[in-house]
Amino acid sequence: MDEQSPFASPQSQPELPEEPVQDERQQWADGPQLTFRAIVTGCLVGSIIACTNIYIGLKIGWTFGASIISAVLGFSFFAVINDRLSVMETNIAQTSGSAAGSMASAAGLVAAIPAMQLMGYQITWWELMLWSLAVAFLGVFFAVPLRRQMVLVDQLKFPTGTATAETITAMYSEASVAIAKARVLLFAGLFAGLFTLAYYFVPELEQPPIAEWTGVAVLATMSAWGFKVYLGPALLGAGFLIGPRVVLSLLGGAIIGWGILGPFAQSQGWAPGEVNSYSDGPRGWILWPGVALMVSEALASVAFSWRTFIRALQGVAAAAEGGSDDSAESIPNMWWIIGLAIGSLLTMVIAQLVFGIAWYFSLLAIALSSVLSVVAVRSTGETDINPVGGMGKVTQLVFGGFAPGQISTNLMCAAITGAGASQAADMMQDLKTGHLLGASPRKQFIAQIIGILAGIVFVVPAYMLFTKAYTIGGEDGLPAPAAFAWKAMAELLAEGFGALPPYSPHIVMAAAVVGVVLAVLRRFQSIGPYVPSGLALGIAFIVPPYYSLVMVYGLVIWLIWKWLSPQSCRNFDFAIASGLIAGEGLMGIVNAVLTILGVPTLSELLFGA
Repeated sequence: MDEQSPFASPQSQPELPEEPVQDERQQWADGPQLTFRAIVTGCLVGSIIACTNIYIGLKIGWTFGASIISAVLGFSFFAVINDRLSVMETNIAQTSGSAAGSMASAAGLVAAIPAMQLMGYQITWWELMLWSLAVAFLGVFFAVPLRRQMVLVDQLKFPTGTATAETITAMYSEASVAIAKARVLLFAGLFAGLFTLAYYFVPELEQPPIAEWTGVAVLATMSAWGFKVYLGPALLGAGFLIGPRVVLSLLGGAIIGWGILGPFAQSQGWAPGEVNSYSDGPRGWILWPGVALMVSEALASVAFSWRTFIRALQGVAAAAEGGSDDSAESIPNMWWIIGLAIGSLLTMVIAQLVFGIAWYFSLLAIALSSVLSVVAVRSTGETDINPVGGMGKVTQLVFGGFAPGQISTNLMCAAITGAGASQAADMMQDLKTGHLLGASPRKQFIAQIIGILAGIVFVVPAYMLFTKAYTIGGEDGLPAPAAFAWKAMAELLAEGFGALPPYSPHIVMAAAVVGVVLAVLRRFQSIGPYVPSGLALGIAFIVPPYYSLVMVYGLVIWLIWKWLSPQSCRNFDFAIASGLIAGEGLMGIVNAVLTILGVPTLSELLFGA
């Protein structure tokens, strides 16, 4: 899981099952695998999730995996019509779904691309399509030669991949529970979608103006600083999943950033503008300590993982000496070698064509990505955390030295590295699932390629639609916290501390120290689960506080539900949360169309305002 994913939390860590017995695996493997219906199902579900990931990612900087949802929905749909997928078909559905769902982040649509647009770059749909095609496949090709060592020799756990295998196995022993989960997910999605459509016409449903209704001065002041009621279903659902540590970190970050540091900076005249002004207001001032927290914790975590790095490189060397996987269904070396060569050439050409990046800088980024993908895969296999944020920041630091002052080169080369490294780890989760079930790696590889192509076809139009309907980074648009973090890092490396607003270097240094300290404390097993998340603290400095508050509401609801009915909560919390997230994300596309068409809200119809 991505380190920016809310699933990387103690409450959602799966129990790891034993591998199925050989006879059972052989029986499953003898059934159909790479079928048309399995591929289409996975691609559709994964592409829908990818579109919702753009919407959610531009709101809170996080994206969600598609593996388990693709498996559950694919199985349940065909079970309802009495034509069940086989175990291997379900595995192919989750594989292609996972590949499609990853494209929102792999194509840079949550961080690097909106960061470029924040700096004034205009990117056309065809340029974005070319870019997505260029970088989309690097991670898959990096993952293939690592499979033998990481999955077969070292037998790393890859908790998400193992949990997906366990889920698929359980569905075939408890089909009724799986169908019930799917129904709950669909009902939650329907509710969230209808609510999202309703708040387009009645905005007060999403953000009830409590301060205006009551006339209480304290509430009006809190509302001006972003501490107001917000009822977005997606973030409410996210609060079910991300766990108390991360949610409380978000709450703490909102209070420290928007409740303490922002008002103090404004009162001292360091940020005298409007509260939400990036140029001279508190929002632009607290952005920097938030970024410092995120970056320093990410880099420190990577640095502290040096043993993982050494083990990973040793494993690759051993794999090279030991040869390839002996299985008849293994992925031929020429597939990934030729694919990597073509993908690298395509990346260099398109990066030059679209962003004016010299081919040798792109080649350096690809080389870095190949090395860092080893670390990302190993880290994900051991901890279920994919350190994509740290990988991107490492590349930004490297290019700060090789290409000083070239902000677009800094950003997009980091995007190349981050895409390859993070996607390699995500794809390895699917290969782990397939290994546990006895699936054909070759057929999974084909499913991944098809899923990526499907994801690109969906995410590029969805991104263009969202960015046309909403202002990226605007007060009433999508905050894009990850994009601001990448942009800020590139500007700081290009301009030095002169890029910081007045009197903020000291607080930036303090925040950086806090980020390192948090990374250190997280390494102590006894207190690690209780140490605040530097990533969440930093994000809370960047997004409006009401985004953090709504996830607190979700956590409270989840805790009450767990207390009242533990079994029900355990069975359906993931389904309800996924439905709420997908429902708002999908209807968000409809709302974006309504916004572009200028369809009036109810108040505009009634009062002409």
